[in-house]
Amino acid sequence: MKIIITSIFVEDQEKALKFYTETLGFVKKQDVPMGKFRWITLVSPDEQDGTELLLEPNDNPAAKAYQQKIFADGIPATMFGVADIQKEYKRLLEKGVKFTKEPTKIGEVTIAVFDDTCGNLIQLIQK
Repeated sequence: MKIIITSIFVEDQEKALKFYTETLGFVKKQDVPMGKFRWITLVSPDEQDGTELLLEPNDNPAAKAYQQKIFADGIPATMFGVADIQKEYKRLLEKGVKFTKEPTKIGEVTIAVFDDTCGNLIQLIQK
C-alpha cells in the first residue's frame, strides 16, 4: 500500500492553483471539471509520478470549520520537504509569501510555516 493522493482544503480552487504552481512551483497533473468544482492535483516538479496533492474545495461546512479551526490554532494543514530551507524561505519571501514562523531549528530538523492565501498554514521542513 502507498499514498497516491493526499488533499488540502482550499477556499478558492483557481486562486490555490495559481499560488501552488506560480508561487510554490508545483506542476499541475490533473484538472478535470466536476460540476461546479474541479479535480485538480499537483505534483512536485522533481517527482511528477509521485504523490499528488488534491486541491479540495472547502464547500462542505465540516471541511470549512475544520480548515478555519486549525488555521486559527496555528496548525499547519500539511508539510512540504525542502533541501535548503533558508534558500526556499528567501525565494518565497521575494514572491511575497507571508511566514508565520521563520526557519527554526527543532532538534534534528529546521521548520518554517507560511500562509498559503487559501485558508491554510503550510509547514516547510528540512531534515
